[in-house]
Amino acid sequence: MLYTMHYDSPIGRLLLVEREEALAGLWMEGQKYFLGALRENMEEKTDSFILNRTKDWLDRYFRGEKPQISELALAPAGSGFRKAVWKILCEIPYGEVTTYGEISRKIAASRGIDRMSAQAVGGAVGHNPISIIIPCHRVVGSSGSLTGYAGGLQRKVRLLTLEGVNMENLFVPAKGTAL
Repeated sequence: MLYTMHYDSPIGRLLLVEREEALAGLWMEGQKYFLGALRENMEEKTDSFILNRTKDWLDRYFRGEKPQISELALAPAGSGFRKAVWKILCEIPYGEVTTYGEISRKIAASRGIDRMSAQAVGGAVGHNPISIIIPCHRVVGSSGSLTGYAGGLQRKVRLLTLEGVNMENLFVPAKGTAL
């Protein structure tokens, strides 16, 4: 059984999902890949410790504080490759960005191989089931392009701006698949 709670945030309504006393999902209304691979029965649960703790984390985040990811028990469902990418996302400091290429180099190094596809990394980033907390919004293209964001580029810009990211060398692409 999955337990859910809604959260009204400055970037729109969010759905929080708990599985076995850990946060399994956080999606924005209208987000691409909404609910990901979760296909279990769901029940709204307003007294969930995990979901209320997540709400508190989000309250602090949207006030401009810097809550630590480690404060929450996370259980994103995905392949070993996706989980490795999401782990690297959790290492991106608040208020900073990295590139898909840099993540692909880290994955390649961890696996003892020469190269890893930045596109494969992009797919894993895009399927992140715990938006905001696992900070996929902090990943940009090597040219400074904000590229796609499953929650929409306007939300990505708002999250980066909230975190105080220097937006001077970043830009919204004129066309793309996830605008």
